[in-house]
Amino acid sequence: MKLNNFIRSIPDYPKKGILFRDITTLIKDENAFAETIDQIVERSKKYDFTKIAAIESRGFVFASAVSYILKKPFIMFRKKNKLPADVHSIDFELEYGTATIEVHKDSLNEKDNVLIIDDLIATGGTAEAAAKLVEISNAKVAAFVFVINLFDLGGSDNLVKSGYKIENLMDFPGH
Repeated sequence: MKLNNFIRSIPDYPKKGILFRDITTLIKDENAFAETIDQIVERSKKYDFTKIAAIESRGFVFASAVSYILKKPFIMFRKKNKLPADVHSIDFELEYGTATIEVHKDSLNEKDNVLIIDDLIATGGTAEAAAKLVEISNAKVAAFVFVINLFDLGGSDNLVKSGYKIENLMDFPGH
């Protein structure tokens, strides 16, 4: 199954000049969604990890299913002020603005190796922020798995240069 065929491209969303890669067309097809989860699970098996984390919100769709299949705890990296207990926070730049993500302080510790799953990597700002959340929690990043890599925006390359392991199921241009 060619998963690329299930990704819809929407020009000038959320602002002019951005070519948005929409996963809703992938997840609404039960076979394409199942194949995506199976591929993430298979690629994940080469890494040693104790927990799975995902970035709000589309990363949750994939990571929760993978967490269930692999019987690993699921940790949510949420937008600012969405978590009720004490948090670690990281501010970061997006290709179209700034944002903050947070994790509960009691979610990760020095014994944890974390697999981070997200739907897409563009410039890498969100992924780098997620890695920082893991590291300020005294845990380690085992690897990243992205459904889509916007290869011409450099995020995946930047993560590799920083020493992180990366898996991408699909590649698309970002423009």
